[in-house]
Amino acid sequence: MSENATMTPEPSTTSKLLTWADFLATVPPGQPRTVNLLAQSNGDRNWYLATPEIKLFCDNPACDKETFFDPENDGGWTEYDQFEEKFLSYRCRHCKSSSKLFAVLVNVNLKTSKTLRGEAEKIGEYPAFGPHVPTRINKLIGPDRDFFFKGRRAESQGMGIGAFGYYRRVVENQKNRIIDEILKVCERIGASPQVIKELGQAKTETQFNKAVQKIKKGIPEVLKIDGHNPLLLLHSALSEGLHAQSDEQCMELATSIRIVMTELAEKLDQALKEEAELKSAVSRLLKPKLLHKIGA
Repeated sequence: MSENATMTPEPSTTSKLLTWADFLATVPPGQPRTVNLLAQSNGDRNWYLATPEIKLFCDNPACDKETFFDPENDGGWTEYDQFEEKFLSYRCRHCKSSSKLFAVLVNVNLKTSKTLRGEAEKIGEYPAFGPHVPTRINKLIGPDRDFFFKGRRAESQGMGIGAFGYYRRVVENQKNRIIDEILKVCERIGASPQVIKELGQAKTETQFNKAVQKIKKGIPEVLKIDGHNPLLLLHSALSEGLHAQSDEQCMELATSIRIVMTELAEKLDQALKEEAELKSAVSRLLKPKLLHKIGA
């Protein structure tokens, strides 16, 4: 038994520790942590790995929100002060369909009252670790969805150069898809012929930076982000040389690209939704029976 096993940390230290539930929900694989509430006693001097409920985003259409996931198996009895491999299975409490599997390496090595703290590291998890990506952005990223998700995971793990590289590839590969979605809104809301023409010309360029330079009139106000053309914002971020930037600088650029892309996807979806709702309302008001009632 290690010397630390007989020591109890001060309360101030205890409060700062990551809980086992938060570790499972938020820490990516390959990053060891010291965690609290890792195991608990059943009263007969045996210690069992804890299996707390955890909050994760459920992608099932029936949920499409953050929900509680409940354990499907117990953590099992665990040796004290010894590294062990464990598999934990979880399922969404709401839809009962989405599941999550964790493979973890744990070492419970510090007693405190009725709980144990210790070291933990994820060997892996399925589906793969990664923050939630709004479904609306799929229209913009299309077949490069996996690259975008890899960029999001790299960003969440602090790998700025990797995240920037993935996001840049998505934007450049999906230039025409992004412009097509903007064109769809422009045509629906009756944007000027010049705007539509310039967007069409931009599609003929093979490079995103050159495509943006073709757009002189900008885009409709409804699609602007904080008053700015989102294509120009993306152009500004992508024009920075990858090799000339530090990892921290690349992280800032990557985060900016992801935020602009996500906000643009939201604005495109909202603009099309509002247009569809307006047409539906007008259609209902133009029904002959209704017009007759109001004396039109």
